[in-house]
Amino acid sequence: MKPINFIALVLFICGVTWVLTLSERSVRRIQQAYYATMAPFLKGGSSIETRARNFLEEIEHSKDLENQLRAIEEEYIKLRSIEGRLRVLETENAELRRALEFKEKSRLNVIAARVIKRQPATWWETAIIDKGQSDSIGAGVPIIAPGGLAGKVDIASEDTCSMILLTDERCQVSVQVAGTPEVGILHGTRGRYGEEPRLILRHLSREAAILPGMKVITTGKGGLFPSNLLIGTVKEYTPGPVEGVALVQPSVNFDELGVVFIIAQKNEPEG
Repeated sequence: MKPINFIALVLFICGVTWVLTLSERSVRRIQQAYYATMAPFLKGGSSIETRARNFLEEIEHSKDLENQLRAIEEEYIKLRSIEGRLRVLETENAELRRALEFKEKSRLNVIAARVIKRQPATWWETAIIDKGQSDSIGAGVPIIAPGGLAGKVDIASEDTCSMILLTDERCQVSVQVAGTPEVGILHGTRGRYGEEPRLILRHLSREAAILPGMKVITTGKGGLFPSNLLIGTVKEYTPGPVEGVALVQPSVNFDELGVVFIIAQKNEPEG
């Protein structure tokens, strides 16, 4: 046996003999010393365990809060969608109510239609409505809207037709400034989307007694448009060396044109 191994064996035997020969009091002292030495580590381990447990509980709590927040966000999106739909329905309801009141006041035989398509490039020129030849509608038929004259039918297909708006320069109407003998020809001007529509009234007297706010109505001359349809009000009058020119504010809201009425039976031309 190697000397080192022999020495280790002797030390082990001595240690065992010493432990076996210790008194009960000595053993208790050794135990107390051991526990006193290990107590800080045991307490530290317990504290770490408590912190770890609290951390895991906070994680679980944060996950619950995150799920609750996600559910609230989804509910908020649904409510916003419902609110948006309700606003659309309120707008449509108000529009239909105005259209119904206008139809009841009108003494003309009309067919209700809805504007279904408009292009920004031709916003003040044309629109597509959901009535056509199947409803006995042809080209040139006048179209009115809440407020007054809106335009006329341009091209009619089976179920739809395009209309020329009053704000388009191609739509020319014989009109009169109400309360005056002044008669002229009114037409629109080509504008861009987002701009206010403009109506120009020409061929007035050079020094006509026309003031802002005066109403402009159709004369019925030419047989296309019935008489006494409201066009709008004078916004500005400019006298000239040859003729006077007036700028007219349309009475129809062409920016939000929704429900229109096609005049099914035109009035007979005035003599």
